[in-house]
Amino acid sequence: MAHAKRKTRKLRGHVSHGHGRIGKHRKHPGGRGKAGGQHHHRINRDKFHPGLFGKVGMRVFHLNKNQYYCPTVNVDRLWSLVPEPIKEQATPSKAPVIDCVKAGYFKV
Repeated sequence: MAHAKRKTRKLRGHVSHGHGRIGKHRKHPGGRGKAGGQHHHRINRDKFHPGLFGKVGMRVFHLNKNQYYCPTVNVDRLWSLVPEPIKEQATPSKAPVIDCVKAGYFKV
């Protein structure tokens, strides 16, 4: 099956092949990978990735994440934790007891 003409065929006879005379197509202009983030690529980092470099806050040695695990639920969502049969039995004088920890929430 015939292939559409590639750009390289169109560029035959054109000296720089679309890469420009002055800048030229060289190996790694600007450095490899993320090089120059605080130097020659600084404008890009400041504009599109603010806060990429530097430190914020305090280091916590031996951080144990389990101590801070505390899923929350809002009051307006509490009724969604109650099963349907118990909802039907509820009256204005007798409300059901909702165990949030059993549902996986530690903070209301």
